[in-house]
Amino acid sequence: MTYRLGVDVGGTFTDLLLVNEKTGQTWTAKVPSTPADQSIGVLKGLERVCGLAAINPKEISHVMHGTTVATNTVLTGSGARVGLVTTKGYRQVLQIARSFVPGGLGGWVIYNKSLPMAPLALTIEADERVGARGDVVRPLDEQALRRSLESLKGKQIEALTVSLINAFANDSHERRVRDIAAEVMPGVPVSLSSNVVPEMQEYERTVTTVANSYVRPVVQRYVNNLQSKLASRAGSVKLHILRSDGGLSSAKSAEEYPVNLLMSGPAGGVTGALWVALQAGFPNLLTVDVGGTSTDVALINGGEPRLRRETTVGDVTVRASSVDIRTVGAGGGSIAHVPELTKALRVGPQSAGADPGPAAYGRGGEEPTVTDANVVLGYLPEMQRLGGDMELRRDLAEKAVAKVGTALGKTTHDAALGIYDIVNENMVGALRLVSVEQGHDPRDYALIGFGGAGPLHANALSRLLGSWPTIIPPGPGVLCALGDATTAVRDESARTYIRKFSETSSDEIFKILDKLSSAAAKALEREKVPRAEMQRSYQVDVRYHGQGLRLTVDIKLDDLRRRGLKAISEPFDEEHRRLFTFALPLEHEFVALRAVVQGRGIKVTRRRIAAGTPDPSKAAVGTQAAYMDGRKVKATVYDRARLKAGNRVKGPAIVMEMDSTTVVLPKHTAVVDKLGNLLIYPDGHKGLKGAPRRNVRKSKGRK
Repeated sequence: MTYRLGVDVGGTFTDLLLVNEKTGQTWTAKVPSTPADQSIGVLKGLERVCGLAAINPKEISHVMHGTTVATNTVLTGSGARVGLVTTKGYRQVLQIARSFVPGGLGGWVIYNKSLPMAPLALTIEADERVGARGDVVRPLDEQALRRSLESLKGKQIEALTVSLINAFANDSHERRVRDIAAEVMPGVPVSLSSNVVPEMQEYERTVTTVANSYVRPVVQRYVNNLQSKLASRAGSVKLHILRSDGGLSSAKSAEEYPVNLLMSGPAGGVTGALWVALQAGFPNLLTVDVGGTSTDVALINGGEPRLRRETTVGDVTVRASSVDIRTVGAGGGSIAHVPELTKALRVGPQSAGADPGPAAYGRGGEEPTVTDANVVLGYLPEMQRLGGDMELRRDLAEKAVAKVGTALGKTTHDAALGIYDIVNENMVGALRLVSVEQGHDPRDYALIGFGGAGPLHANALSRLLGSWPTIIPPGPGVLCALGDATTAVRDESARTYIRKFSETSSDEIFKILDKLSSAAAKALEREKVPRAEMQRSYQVDVRYHGQGLRLTVDIKLDDLRRRGLKAISEPFDEEHRRLFTFALPLEHEFVALRAVVQGRGIKVTRRRIAAGTPDPSKAAVGTQAAYMDGRKVKATVYDRARLKAGNRVKGPAIVMEMDSTTVVLPKHTAVVDKLGNLLIYPDGHKGLKGAPRRNVRKSKGRK
């Protein structure tokens, strides 16, 4: 009998979920993260979860890992020293960049442009030129290139990027540069733009490939280190890393193309949330993953998470597919402070992290955090131990939060409630980015809260947005690990294809997509994925002729054969209207074609829980003094493991479990469904009266 392990490393905790590949039975564990070397926390968690399941680690066949190593490398500026080879005349491609300044109309006043990850001093030019159709206009001057590479070698570069003009149409010169670089500077990893992102637009292709080089040595060291340590404990276990788009890559692919991992960690949460929500009957969903350092939010429409062709980390935007996740620096460890100048309460983005952590952890932290505020408010009961074994110190939390109260002239309880309310507003701001600002009404969506701190805030977020029900799945603190464990190997193949619709045909598009699909399938074959289990999907990037903007349209080959190019143009027009309220009477134009191939994920069994009556009193374990909506209340505390299907938990209430705590606010009721999910509604809502719960209504566009 073999097992599969999902591992999610967060800023504060490392979550693990072990799955029996035959029966679907699961075991979970949560251990503190080890920022200095994340693999230490992973191995500690491995030992704990294997102990709970009473198995030998060598019985684990696959480890599926969501990691923030690449993300943190970009955010902290701790990547490799990168050299860049460009075509002669394009040496300043990264410095010129795009004329975009974040912020409002006056954003340029305070905008500090970050330095490129490949500095100008480490950029050399190759005397060559390839035409837009792939013809060689000027051959590569190999002797001059060799001299330039020798000069670059003396500057101690740790990774090399090659991004030549029009290499997406003909990569022969890039491959030759790689071969010469291997002779001049052996051992230095080389990233080719024609491999990383073989698409048009020189700046986007260059910055993406440079980012790949920037994080590559760090990711390689981490993956090799983790593989070595896993092998010592678990034998010949196979390691897969979660991609930003929610699929899995092999360890080798992760090392070569780490730019695809920049949203690896958060993507696991969206995958896990979708798995839970579909079983509960809610295909339209807002996801809220609240960890110790940040909150990640996303939108799922019709059972499909929204994907985008760009990934942004900090102020770096690269062309790599990712789930459309927005992140805000608002988590359990976010530090509250009152600036002397404004005397206005602020929460985050600074975080206490895992070390020393919030004051309530008793590890030396003294700054007031969101977790400390939740302890003061009584939302984290004193009888509960965080993660099953960490005692929370209420006295230390009150001492820390009192600093905010003193600065504001408020009581400690009011200061804690202020921290709670402000961090909720920060999260709502991120949720509006994925919903309202993209033409989706939050009231058409349920909201699922997970992560260690998500269930503490989810009810309040639903109330602010009007998104019902609030869904709290069993084991919300390890849902990201569930997503990691249940996802499948994925790869994609793309090519630039600039054609007006009148210049091509549906048959030509069909043939190209079929070839791209075959190319992507080869990567899965190397991972021993049977062809019968491969699922294929197709995308095209389209714009109006003469337009700079392009939108991605999902298509089905059967639909393309039946309806011709209208199967693409009509969905494009519909999406354009939803985003911008209008469509243009112009001819459509292809920009790029893409095929995605994914294997089949493992089946996890979530057993139905025992049925009960509406009365949840048998699960009650006591009461807790709490502060909700500006007044003191007595909240009933429940042990989630004792709740039964059909129980109705009326607020104010607190539901405890090993990895998280759920707050049910006054005038709200949580219904326990047959799978153990808590579905929270405001009192009087039709969802509490037996009305159909499936939110299948498609969100309307803006008017």
